Amino acid sequence: MKQLPVTQPDQLLSTIGNGKVVLFFTAGWCPDCRFIKPAMPEIEADFSDYTFYSVDRDENVDLAASLNIFGIPSFIVYDQGQEIGRFVNKDRKTKQQVEDFLRNLK
Repeated sequence: MKQLPVTQPDQLLSTIGNGKVVLFFTAGWCPDCRFIKPAMPEIEADFSDYTFYSVDRDENVDLAASLNIFGIPSFIVYDQGQEIGRFVNKDRKTKQQVEDFLRNLK
């Protein structure tokens, strides 16, 4: 998984490019983020047509706020620079829930 550097909202699309992209908003202190993090390599392997970026919410506060990310872990998916889905709330997420979310985008 790539790590998104500190990115301002107006820089996001030029940073992530035009392919299929999943932004995984997380933070080191977040227990629900630590819960899903071990499953992320498997999720990435199952959805290899996407590029996954880990986004440290605390380093990217402006970006998170501009995208209405107020709970973590959260996921936003882009295809060709257009948002095509989001799984955004403050609840703990399982591998199955994340994969179901991504599968339903196709």
